[in-house]
Order: sequence, then structure tokens, then C-alpha cells
Amino acid sequence: QVQLQESGPGLVKPSQTLSLTCTVSGGSITSSSYAWRWIRQPPGKGLEWIGTITYVGSTYYSPSLKSRTSISRDTSENQFSLQLSSVTPEDTAVYYCARARQGGSTWYSDYWGQGTQVTVSS
Repeated sequence: QVQLQESGPGLVKPSQTLSLTCTVSGGSITSSSYAWRWIRQPPGKGLEWIGTITYVGSTYYSPSLKSRTSISRDTSENQFSLQLSSVTPEDTAVYYCARARQGGSTWYSDYWGQGTQVTVSS
């Protein structure tokens, strides 16, 4: 059973960098055929994909967030991380990490972390 757990500060000041880590257990982030995602849900809004890191370490970002986003990994710790710079109150959201796998011609998230609330406020 794969489990994902987000960790990081729950409160970030405007203009600072939001940093979150996802710790994965029950499976390796270097296993082929899987990718690892960061997704967020602002209050009252739908899910928003932030970015993905593949099992070989390639990264893909949402065009709307690309200039402020960096996703990296630590294979020795089986973790992947999100950094979102120059945050504003609009970045307030529940942040999720998830595993993605390919189903036919599409990718879908089959395991999710419980989510962590991040509030941007001075």
C-alpha cells in the first residue's frame, strides 16, 4: 500500500517561498511507470495541478505557475518537494501530493496524501 504524507509550514508570509515535502512509503519514487504530482485546492475552488516529477527526475509545470515553481526529489529519502516562490494570499490552499500512473492515453492520480493547509498571510 502506497502512502504519501505532506509536510511543511502551514503559514507563509507574502513574497516568501512556500516549501513542502512529500514523503512516500510503500513504493519507490524511482519505480518506472509512475510520476509524482503536486496539486492544490484554493478555498471554494477546484483542484489545480501545480507540477509533476517523473521517475527519472524530469519535471513539468503548470504554465500559470511555471515561473515560480520548482519540484525536486531526494531519492535516498524517497521524498519529493515543492518550492513556490513570491507567494501571495492567492496561493492559500490545501496542497496535496499524489502518485500518477498511466491509464490508456491519460494519466491519473491513484494515491494521494491527506493534504496540508498552507495560508499566505502577514
